[in-house]
Amino acid sequence: MFKLELSDVDLLKNTMPIIAEVIDEGVFKIDQNGLTLLTPDRAMVAVVDFRLLSTAFDNFKVESEASLGLNLANLVAVLKRVKSTDTITLESDDKSNRLKVTIKGNGVRVFEIPVIDIKTEKPPIDQLNFNSKIELESGVFEEGIADADVIGDSVILEAGDNTFKMYSKGDTSSMELAINEKDKGLLSMKNAGKIKARYPLEYLKNMIKTGKLSKQMSLEFGTDYPMRISFQIMDKMSLRFVLAPRVEE
Repeated sequence: MFKLELSDVDLLKNTMPIIAEVIDEGVFKIDQNGLTLLTPDRAMVAVVDFRLLSTAFDNFKVESEASLGLNLANLVAVLKRVKSTDTITLESDDKSNRLKVTIKGNGVRVFEIPVIDIKTEKPPIDQLNFNSKIELESGVFEEGIADADVIGDSVILEAGDNTFKMYSKGDTSSMELAINEKDKGLLSMKNAGKIKARYPLEYLKNMIKTGKLSKQMSLEFGTDYPMRISFQIMDKMSLRFVLAPRVEE
């Protein structure tokens, strides 16, 4: 049983639609630390790692740990009905096996979302070992993704010699974005040697939408290795994505 009250509703209202473009359903876990979502997409190409700390809530009551399988489209549809000035309360309803969402603003509105049975194994992202980390302004990466989308369906990331590059090549055209530590948009770069990997734009175009909520982001990747994209939104929430590389034959 749990009851979570949140007045800063934008923490959910602005992040869930982005997550819903990467995964269509997931298992939310509620414990004394907060609310988390760690779920891969159906194709096992990407993983969403969302964490909303208990300190973000105005009232946080958890009698026992709970796991809720939810359809993201259902949740997003309800959150769209929430205004930024409203307060929402999330409660478990074990009798009906539903999530109760109460919206308080001009009156009180109550929605119930069905809890579904989702069988998924915990993705082994803790086993990933990243030996490089690049911190940069989210807008820089967003521009690189938009530029690469003009050329093809994937983008190559390369780091080394104090320079970070994003480029894409088509049959007759190409693009390249290069930024080094002297440029304003690159905040820091730690890597061991030169690394390069290709990633699908289909996923990155959705993930980078989080940049509207966080001015800074970090990238961790390696040669032909998965990439972790991290956004810290205020000090109470984080949204991270892990994306598999597109390895050339």
